[in-house]
Amino acid sequence: MELVITTDGDVRMIYAESIDLHAIGLPSIRRGSHVEPTAGGCWTADLSPVGGPVLGPFPIRSLALDAEIDWLHQHWLLPN
Repeated sequence: MELVITTDGDVRMIYAESIDLHAIGLPSIRRGSHVEPTAGGCWTADLSPVGGPVLGPFPIRSLALDAEIDWLHQHWLLPN
């Protein structure tokens, strides 16, 4: 798990249950995307909550989840 601490003290991460976030303060958790099924039985990763695109469709949910995490790492976790 990667934690990014900004100069103003905010912590950014892609949520996982590896650590108890309460150990570092009062967490404010926000949704970064929505991985949802399509009408045709595929899956998409909608990253609009963080200003991103809709990725997919993917034939299985795990591929959509992988694409979601990859996009968040590249475009959101470590912003320019």
